Amino acid sequence: MTKKDDFDLHLFLPYLLNQAAEAASYGFQRIYKDRYGMLRTDWRVLFHLGIHGRMTARDIGRMARVHKTKISRAVARLEARRFLQREEDPADRRIENLTLTPAGQAAYRDLHAVAESYEADLLRDLAPGEAEVLRKVLHRLAERSVVTRG
Repeated sequence: MTKKDDFDLHLFLPYLLNQAAEAASYGFQRIYKDRYGMLRTDWRVLFHLGIHGRMTARDIGRMARVHKTKISRAVARLEARRFLQREEDPADRRIENLTLTPAGQAAYRDLHAVAESYEADLLRDLAPGEAEVLRKVLHRLAERSVVTRG
């Protein structure tokens, strides 16, 4: 006779967070993939440049918490689509500054509007104040994971 394990995977916070993230991301993923052929890292790079303007790939990787290899590949894909351009830093030729092209800016504006609408739809069934609490808790958990990993 085998002992029944009483561990409930569906209540395990890392599992639950992952399930929620996948469910929340899926609809938006279909949009940026169908409209622009982008992958997850591509839209994250696009949004960092759309929000912050000129940045380096290293800065984007640090802010997005994405490995430099994935960022480099996303930059290459976005450059091939003419959504961004690289410019050598005159003070340090090892550094490339990235900026959105007019096509990249248009894609960003389009997806920004979609993202706002998509998020509003995700939060529609929450009670007043729950979205703010959810954001605060998720930020706290994300910061804790950075401290404990590094």
